[in-house]
Amino acid sequence: MPGAEDNPGVYEIRIHDCPTLREALALQDPIERLLCPDPDHAPPCEIPWSFTLAGGDDDAPTVLVLGVYTSRGRAAQVTDRVRTLVGETRPVDVREGEAGEWEELVEQYRFDKGLGSVGNGRGQ
Repeated sequence: MPGAEDNPGVYEIRIHDCPTLREALALQDPIERLLCPDPDHAPPCEIPWSFTLAGGDDDAPTVLVLGVYTSRGRAAQVTDRVRTLVGETRPVDVREGEAGEWEELVEQYRFDKGLGSVGNGRGQ
């Protein structure tokens, strides 16, 4: 019997302690290759994903945030792969994200699965 573990949702994989914006942005390409080794493949990607940044003001280092729309188990697997890629120098964690903040991932997932438009933004 499938459990809540199998239900997809938005997860944020956060790569902390990037001392500069440039360094955070430089991590995007290798992480993209990790998620999508063949950028010329036919769509869709196995897991919808996108990047954003957090922090980066005078008092805090930049955090690179990778948003993914997948199951909890797959998000944990991707987190482990990202952690291996960036090494021990930067903490990497995963947390549930807000679907409203990652609408493009929800839309992409629904489109790729043939589920139509999100409509009211709550998956209905």
